[in-house]
Amino acid sequence: MVGNILVALVALIHIYIVILEMVLWDKPQGLKAFGSTPEFAKASKVLAANQGLYNGFLVAGLIWGLLPGGGGEPVKIFFLCCVIVAGLYGAATVGIKILLVQAVPAALALLAVLFL
Repeated sequence: MVGNILVALVALIHIYIVILEMVLWDKPQGLKAFGSTPEFAKASKVLAANQGLYNGFLVAGLIWGLLPGGGGEPVKIFFLCCVIVAGLYGAATVGIKILLVQAVPAALALLAVLFL
């Protein structure tokens, strides 16, 4: 139960990231969230939407793992590991905030799925 709640929380975080990257990238909320300028946001909007789509696939996988008969534990473990790797890469290449927003919640959810 705890694991499923944490997996759902990770999915919700990523739904928010999808919205930020695909819809709000060049809006005040997106600019603030990513510390971006209007000029950069305009130039990178298509790339951000593509990145948002990939985050949407992570959401789909996490939700799939939560659905009854959806694959369960192995699916949750796989997609949580994907989120952790993405968070580690983002932290190493963009900023440490990504580690805290993506990798840490996913790691906690993974531990709960594996051990609780």
